Amino acid sequence: MSMDEVLRGDKLILRGLLFHGFHGVKVEERKLGQKFLVDVDAWMDLQAAGKSDVLSDTVSYTDIYRIVKGVVEGPPKNLLEAVAEHITSTTLEKFPQITAVRVKVGKPHVAVPGPLDYLGIEIVRYRSSLKSDQAA
Repeated sequence: MSMDEVLRGDKLILRGLLFHGFHGVKVEERKLGQKFLVDVDAWMDLQAAGKSDVLSDTVSYTDIYRIVKGVVEGPPKNLLEAVAEHITSTTLEKFPQITAVRVKVGKPHVAVPGPLDYLGIEIVRYRSSLKSDQAA
């Protein structure tokens, strides 16, 4: 199965998760903190859960929510890239049935001269790339 095929399959969706964290390279970001907006897509086969209607055949949204909360509210990182990487790697390590994870992390309150929803980053990580990283 190609990576494109993985991203067209079933997925769990978490949108608009908002937490206060202390990530950033500026002193005021580390001292005062700010809000971080996170979206997560976690690809896995949901057919068994759809047929059985049993929670144990899927991954609970709240388990992924707790991972995001723990990372964003946890020890500060300099970059949003590092925050997203920690969320994706933890999710893939904890849930072997998840084949890929996309994480978007945004800062809604950024000092720029103009209106915006947020500035941020998005990464996608696949289980196959996790295995090759561990083998290296």
